[in-house]
This record gives sequence, structure tokens and C-alpha cells, in this order.
Amino acid sequence: MGSNEKGRTVLEVGVDGVALITIVNPPVNSLSFDVLYGLKDSYEEAMRRDDVKAIVVTGAKGKFSGGFDISAFGGLQGGQKAEPKPGYISVEVITNAVEGARKPSVAAIDGLALGGGLEVAMACHARISTPTAQLGLPELQLGLIPGFGGTQRLPRLVGISKALEMMLTSKPVKGEEAHDLGIVDALVSPDELVSTARRWALDILEHRRPWVASLHKTDKLEPLGEAREILKFARAQVQKQAPNLKHPLVCIDVVEEGIASGGRAGLWKEAEEFQGLLRADTCKSLVHIFFAQRGTSKVPGITDRGLMPRRVTKVAVIGGGLMGSGITTALILSNYPVILKEVNDKFLQAGIGRVKANLQSRVKKGKMTREKFEKTFALLKGALDYESFRDVDMVIEAVIEKVSLKQEIFADLEKYCPQHCILASNTSTIDLNLIGEKTKSHDRIIGAHFFSPAHIMPLLEIVRTNRTSPQVIVDLLEVGKKIKKTPVVVGNCTGFAVNRMFFPYTQAGLLLIERGADVYQIDRAITKFGMPMGPFRLADLVGFGVAIATGMQFIENFPERTYKSMLIPMMQEDGRAGETTKRGFYVYDDKRKAKPDPELKKYIEKSMSISGLSVDAKLAKLPEKDIVEMIFFPVVNEACRVYAEGIAVKAADLDIASVMGMGFPPYRGGIMFWADLVGSKYIYSRLEQWSNTYGEFFKPCAYMAERAAQGAPLSSPLKQSKSRL
Repeated sequence: MGSNEKGRTVLEVGVDGVALITIVNPPVNSLSFDVLYGLKDSYEEAMRRDDVKAIVVTGAKGKFSGGFDISAFGGLQGGQKAEPKPGYISVEVITNAVEGARKPSVAAIDGLALGGGLEVAMACHARISTPTAQLGLPELQLGLIPGFGGTQRLPRLVGISKALEMMLTSKPVKGEEAHDLGIVDALVSPDELVSTARRWALDILEHRRPWVASLHKTDKLEPLGEAREILKFARAQVQKQAPNLKHPLVCIDVVEEGIASGGRAGLWKEAEEFQGLLRADTCKSLVHIFFAQRGTSKVPGITDRGLMPRRVTKVAVIGGGLMGSGITTALILSNYPVILKEVNDKFLQAGIGRVKANLQSRVKKGKMTREKFEKTFALLKGALDYESFRDVDMVIEAVIEKVSLKQEIFADLEKYCPQHCILASNTSTIDLNLIGEKTKSHDRIIGAHFFSPAHIMPLLEIVRTNRTSPQVIVDLLEVGKKIKKTPVVVGNCTGFAVNRMFFPYTQAGLLLIERGADVYQIDRAITKFGMPMGPFRLADLVGFGVAIATGMQFIENFPERTYKSMLIPMMQEDGRAGETTKRGFYVYDDKRKAKPDPELKKYIEKSMSISGLSVDAKLAKLPEKDIVEMIFFPVVNEACRVYAEGIAVKAADLDIASVMGMGFPPYRGGIMFWADLVGSKYIYSRLEQWSNTYGEFFKPCAYMAERAAQGAPLSSPLKQSKSRL
């Protein structure tokens, strides 16, 4: 968001007597402190000058402002940056200098007016916008509230309900809707924007248009009693949807303060609460995720070589099952022509049917027009052999996890595809060197591991072997970007990053229930922590067949630290395979709604007797905090191994992988960031204690032990980067 150049404002006075103040801070004219101080100076100069009658505020190069410079947050949170006293920007600059100016000002909005950008615009006495500009207050996405008066001015312009909806969902509105709502006063085309705003400012001066200070506007505010009902309803919704988050409730409180005690009192409460939230873990976590997500496509030694991605114009997908059809959907949605190959016509029609259903669901939800559906679906062609593969630029194999089958496919691909074609596998656990063993094309074999459902889940794990060429990685990063995925580049090992980090997730759960802990209590504690589902509900969703197959991979490769349990194989033998068979750890009705199953108890007892285990009184009555720690600390431990072995280049990549691949709560900052908030010493001591009581499964790895001994963060950069990349 920020740039190395200092941001500034530029003032130019026209012959009409209107001062044009332009915000200049590429790429999105973010509001650094330099820009904000510049804005105050420009206003003061405009007030002093006799040749200035009115003011227009705009942003350089077709963007008003993308909001406060997020890169400044780190410095403010750590206390390295001097900041103005609380309320200075909001009260002294925005309210007193801009809104309180004795000469009228108009905001000329194009491109973006987000966060602080919209707050500056709302302090002007009128707003003119282009129909396509985006206006919004997305601060809550970063664990904050609007801090430059947005909580006070937006409700006064659009009413309380709409203002709360815009702030709590962080969704921007387009210029046209902003005009209907009353945020902007007129819509014009980009080339008429500044000239219209100049005339409007002079019209205000000459009393032909109203001179409105938004902070004192009351006609859109509901009476106090009615307002309190709206706020009460909003609080109830927030507590239901985001029970772990404090800042949405703070936002509602601050809005209420302004309605009950007046706009100025609201501004001071906003400034005070903003300071507290800025230093809270939630904001630190969400700001970390914001930058970590943008950093995944920078891979040292790969993306810094000046390589340009080659054009990928045609893609083939092998296998039309759940994954193959989801990958195909993601590709055609981004205008890639795709050949979908299956072994027989029945399977092919089923695969094409799945893709069609994925698109139809978008039409049903209003995300796609009928015409766009036809155009998109026309990009898909089916095939039963490799003849049409002679001009493809990339193939993604998405068949079942069977080594011999994948080896056979890759040997065929080498024969039929052109020399430059990228050969990718969507395997979730199998070593890529093994898959390409029967080929001579190791330099173009790469993992493209999508997560189910592939057209919806945002993560793409790009897996490279020590022989994959940097060019192929750069090409796949570009495809990932075009299909709107967040790519994370990882090294080659069993389970790669996501599945390997999280294999202890279900295993820790099994260890606990085979010593007396309750399945449903564990799942409840984990969802309360913020995961979309607990380990047992997840096992049901994935299906026991997949759980056993991947479990075997981990037992083979990490025998000393996998927890071996007969429970899932035993249940599967009895016709329980998870959600697909309507019975697993839960029972499912026709609408896939999960209910606890009283019969589960007998399977657990049988499994315990096979393993010679008995109920551990302590584990049977575990408090929630201990459940969370016993499930997640082994995950942190494995994440540390993945990092120490160089499978991931940066700890932040593992944070993004855990959030986007497994649904780890973003407001906790990802698995490594969260672990550092808890502290390496504490995690180490707990794991050590449990490994003495319950065995090797909990044993802290060498990296964890070393960091704990130094009291160092787990995510700090590695000294010797013996990266697998």
C-alpha cells in the first residue's frame, strides 16, 4: 500500500478561484502521515490566500484514495513510529481543517475512496463521483474501526442500518449506489469530474447549492429509541456470526455514542477505541495476514530472476471427479479453454455434468448471467484419448491417489504433449519424484494442489521438486493469479505443507477420545476457537477412505510420531465411511445435517480394548483451553518441522496455508503467528510434559526445543536456509 517515496498533496489555483488539492502517493494514493499533514497545510494555505474562493480535493491518476497506509501500522503497533496524539487527525485535520473550513470544498472521486479516503471525502461539503468508483469503509477487515470520523459521518449520510451494514461487512458500493444512498451528490464521467466539482464548489459559495457539514446532519438519523433497536439487532447478529471478535461490537458502541451524545463526542470515542484496537492481537493478526497474503508470490531465488511467465492458452485436466471438475470450473471461469479427459464416456459425461452444475449454481446465486454461462461452458471440451493434447500448454492430473496409475499417465503425457507443456499433478500427499519416476521430464513436473471444492477454496499449493525449473514455477504462479487463487510455493515431501502440518489435527483427537475425552466436546471446543469444523466432523466430510489412504502415507513416512488407531478402519469395515454413507462420527439426515450418534461409543470402546487403553480421568474432563492446546500444539510442532526443513521459505507462507487451506481463523494470524502469540517456551513445555505421559506423538521437535531455549519466536527467519526449494 505504501511506497518508499514520501506521499504528498499538491495545490494548484485556477483562474476560477478554485484551489485543486491533489493527493499524490502511488499506487493508490494511500494516506500516509505525510499526506495527511500535507492536506492540512494545503487547506491552511487555501484559507490564507485571497485568490482562493473554494476547494476541490481529488487523487492523482484516477484514484481518489485507497485509505490509510497500512504499512505504517507495524511501526505504530511496535511503538517505533512517532504518531500524532489520539484524535489529532480525526478532529484537528479532518473535522477542524477540512469540514470546518470557511471556504467550501468538494471531493471529486474516481477509482477508489476506501477507508480514510472516504472519510476525507465525507468531511468535504459535497461529493461528486464517477459511476464506477468504489466507496467503502473496510477497516473492520483489519480488526479496526474507521478512525477518521467514518463511524460518525456515514450514519448521518445514509442512515444507521446501511452505515452499519457497510462497515460490518466491509463491502464497498459503486458510485451509482453511493448516489442513491446519499453518500455522493452527483455522478459524472471521469473527464467531466474535476470541472463539475469546481463549478459545484463555486455554487455552494454563491448559495446555489447547500453547504453541508456531514457531522451535523441529522435528517437521516432515526430517533434515539428506534436507533437503539437497530443497534441492538446489529449486536445480536455480530455475536452470533463472530463470537470471538470484539471490534465489530466496538464499532456499534461508537456509532451509538455519536447518536446519543452528538457527533463530536462520537469522534473522541472513536479515536480512543481506535488506539486500543490498533494494539490488540486481532488487528496485529489481520494486518499480518494482509501482508503475508501479498507476499506469497515472492519466492527468493525464483521470482527475483527476471523470468517472464510464458503464455498458457490451453489447459487439459485429467479426471472429472470432484477435484478435476472443480479445477476445470476454476480455469474456464477465468477464460482458459480446457480439455477434460476421462477413461470412458459415462465418467466423462458425469465430469462435464459436475462442471455444468458448478456454473449453474453461480447463475442461481446471481453471480453469473445466462449469456456468460453459455460462453464459459463453451470453453470446455471432453476427450477420451490424448490426441487433442498435442497443443496444450499445461496439463493438471487429478485422478485417484494411486502411484502406479499416476506414473502411467505421466509417461503417456510425455509422449503426447509438446516439449514446453507443464506437467502438473493435483496429488495431495504423493511424492512428485515418485509420480515422474518413469519420465525424463523432471524439470517440468510440478504439484498444483487445489483444495476442495477447487473452484471456491482460495489456496493453490505449488509444489516443486529439486528438479523443477524456475520457469515452470513462474508460469504456474501466473496461472494461479489469473484464476484468483493465492499461491504458496512449497518443497516436495509427504503431505507438502498443508496436509503435513495438519495430519496431527485428527490424530490428536483420536488419541484423546481413546483415553476418555468426548468426540463432540472436542469438535465444539475447536469450532468455538474459530475453525470451520472440528477434527471429527472434518474426517466425516473428507470421508474415511481418503482419511485411511493419507493416514497410511504418514505412518509409512513418519512412523515414530504418528498416532496409530484402529477406530476409523473399524468403523469403515462396518459400512460407516463419513458423510457419504450418512454415518461416521456423526449421523446425517437427507439435508446433510450432522447429529451426535449414541452408537459411536461402542466403536470407541472396542478400539480402546484392541489398543489396551483405558480411560484417563484427567483427559475425560479436559477444559476447553486444554482441548485447543492438545489438538493444535502438535500441529504447531509439525509446522515447525516443515519450516526447519525448508519445505516453506517463510513462516508467513505457513500462516496463509493454514488460513486458506484449513480454515484456521485469520483473526488469529495463522498457525505460526498464533503460536508466537502463545509463546515458544509455553508450547514446548506443554508438549514435553504430554510426551512424557502419552508418548512420542507429542515429542517437541529439535527446532521447537532450540527456539524455546532461546525464548525466540518460532517464525523468525532461519539462519541457514537449507531450503528444499
